[in-house]
Amino acid sequence: MSAITDPAQTPLQQLVDLTGRTAVVTGAAKGIGLGIARRLHEAGADVVVADLDDAAGAVAAELEAHRPGSAVAVLADVSEQAGADHLVEEAVERFGAIDILVNNAGIYPNMPFLEMDPALFRRVLDVNLVGLFLCTQAAARHMVARGEGGRIINITSIDALHPSMVGLAHYDASKHGAWGFTKNIALELAAHGITVNAIAPGGIATPGTGGVDEELLSAFAATIPMHRMGDIDDIARAVLFLASDLSSYMTGSQVVVDGGKLLT
Repeated sequence: MSAITDPAQTPLQQLVDLTGRTAVVTGAAKGIGLGIARRLHEAGADVVVADLDDAAGAVAAELEAHRPGSAVAVLADVSEQAGADHLVEEAVERFGAIDILVNNAGIYPNMPFLEMDPALFRRVLDVNLVGLFLCTQAAARHMVARGEGGRIINITSIDALHPSMVGLAHYDASKHGAWGFTKNIALELAAHGITVNAIAPGGIATPGTGGVDEELLSAFAATIPMHRMGDIDDIARAVLFLASDLSSYMTGSQVVVDGGKLLT
């Protein structure tokens, strides 16, 4: 039996089709950012692969192999004003506009609070929070001037809601800040047709967790109600939802993708 739909209802395939849109993904050379870039590209978006890592070039080449002219790598330090401005300028020069910004770049060097020096604390905030501000401001100014709206998606963490472990005071401070920033600018940018939402990942298996002791990872996974670490694509799918018209009436929200960890 076929489903009954409203003739005026937008077809599902059209809702997730990002053809003709340009997405900028920071920290896209590997891990969660790479997974996000691949999913948005698969949905039809042109993708700007932004990172400090030279591997960004290989990622862009991989995407280009599937659809020539659809990806470009931009090496930029998002924690610096010049880096954020350069990223936006390059994206607009290459593709004409920015429709989607995914602020994914982030670092999380583990260090007990009593041993943490101010330089490390500032560096984590510079990348995770100041970088998010700089990229968002540069992209939002472009989106407002263009007058066609846009989507801004910030990758926060369940640490924005509850501390996960000792040694991440700087990281948790940055992610709480990112969540507060998301809500505030969602209010300001809504009038311009720009939605601003966040995704809070829980424990995700990435290249960054590959060096973590297997017993520790197994013990952590055992505390997750779904009894597994998340996959990179679990986050990429959530980003696709917020980047697409499936989430057209959402702004100022944070989607938790943690296998139920916060319930424990």
